[in-house]
Amino acid sequence: MTGFLGEYYLWVMALHIIAVISWMAGMLYLPRLYVYHCDAEVGSKQSETFKIMERRLLRAIINPAMTVAMILGFMLVAHLDAWGEGWMIAKFALVFAMGAVHGMFSRWRRHFAADENRHSAVFYRYMNEVPTALMIGIVILVLVKPF
Repeated sequence: MTGFLGEYYLWVMALHIIAVISWMAGMLYLPRLYVYHCDAEVGSKQSETFKIMERRLLRAIINPAMTVAMILGFMLVAHLDAWGEGWMIAKFALVFAMGAVHGMFSRWRRHFAADENRHSAVFYRYMNEVPTALMIGIVILVLVKPF
């Protein structure tokens, strides 16, 4: 295999996929926790438990997985020298959007931690679908390379 990763390309690809799966698992679970957290009374034991779960999920799984996925993803793009390809530019846009959603999820976790949630359970149910839609677009772009 040519490119700067050489024989390590498949290992980097495998680790990238593992990191993306971990990132997505957290991105799909965190807003579901928010849905349930909305129903917990402020200051209750249940609310405090959700705060711990949300913080640990974000800090121990979602943030590290995103970081690893991004670093390895850039290594793979460099290896393939695919920076200017149409499908890659579109993928970058969707990954950027996923990062923005990640940032919103982080902000909302801080709001819950401060007992200042500003949204309803229905809002979080809808937001739970956004990472799924972005993921579908990203996977199609990577595998089909439509342009």
